Amino acid sequence: MIEQKRSIRVLLVDDEADFRQPLAKRLAKRGLEAAQAGSGREALAFIQSNPVDVVILDVKMPEMNGLEVLKRIKAEHPAIEVILLTGQASAQDGVEGMKAGAFDYLTKPVELEQLAGKVRQAFDKIVRREEQAREAEFRAKMEQRMIAAERLASLGTMATGVAHEINNPLAIISEAAGWLKGRVARDEGLSPQLKDNFNLALGKIESSVERAKRITHQLLSFARKTDSMIQECDLKELLAEVVELTRKAADETKAKATIQPRTDKTKIWTDPYQLRQVLINLVSNALQAVEPGGWVRLIVTQAGEEMVITVQDNGSGIPKENLDRIFEPFFSTKPPGKGTGLGLSVSRGLVEKLGGRIEVESRLGEGSSFKVFLPCKPLKTPDQNETAVGH
Repeated sequence: MIEQKRSIRVLLVDDEADFRQPLAKRLAKRGLEAAQAGSGREALAFIQSNPVDVVILDVKMPEMNGLEVLKRIKAEHPAIEVILLTGQASAQDGVEGMKAGAFDYLTKPVELEQLAGKVRQAFDKIVRREEQAREAEFRAKMEQRMIAAERLASLGTMATGVAHEINNPLAIISEAAGWLKGRVARDEGLSPQLKDNFNLALGKIESSVERAKRITHQLLSFARKTDSMIQECDLKELLAEVVELTRKAADETKAKATIQPRTDKTKIWTDPYQLRQVLINLVSNALQAVEPGGWVRLIVTQAGEEMVITVQDNGSGIPKENLDRIFEPFFSTKPPGKGTGLGLSVSRGLVEKLGGRIEVESRLGEGSSFKVFLPCKPLKTPDQNETAVGH
């Protein structure tokens, strides 16, 4: 039997008040409070502005009959279940209603216990459907997480060796580019135009080397198994450091990052170094998303035993179809050369390691909001895997 977690929202629709009102009172005595409507149009207007689970609908009504109302409800509100009431001579209307999507039909005069039972059965169907939808959504998310976990495992296996193998030639390229740059600067026989061309090419080499270094650094972040240094830290002070460290990026985009603590309790037990890395990444992403004159807000709140750090911006937002993918390794919406697609993957891994989670909300053209939830107190004792540092 399905556990009823909320009251059933019933709408009783019948143009005869002498029938409708007593029926509503009798249903109320059986725990089924029913709103009332005296016509099909009134019922449709009610549904537009009020949540309804089950509609008890008379078929024979003037202006708009029950079958027309049923079709409108199923077209506009398919989750609502409809029970039709028909006269003995019009059972065919009930059959037509079933074909149009009605849950069931009963003939007048109505047997009250039978009607109440049908309402509860219809609601059970709604609850089952909602549970199935939640289960499907949960399975889809778990499948995505498993795929991501498999990718991370593969990356962890090869990341260290690949990163070191790449870093060695990168160091040689960087050193050679630096030598060439100095050589060009000292060579008086080169024309100014040729010098400019050389410097432009060398600049591209240097920027590409730096980008490759960032990629290898983030690849190594997947493979590292370093312990967290848990200690008490003040989030206001930590956020002030983050704002200062991202000030150059804010100045470049002519945006403003502000801190808004909305709780007096801003101290938390966590690893400030890993948390700083997460927040710098989130703030940097936010600054890249806003237009000149835009803003980024760092909001601190407390929710029960968790501290919540929200990084909110009024930037371009994230398309709905990308929201479930932004934490995938190597997925990026930034132009080529502007992002590695690893920052959010690394950030989520660090936050989960600290016992928390990241949630994101976004509306295209209106901005995004990343929320970092962290436990106020460490999840492990100092003698376990993580290292705690006291004051």
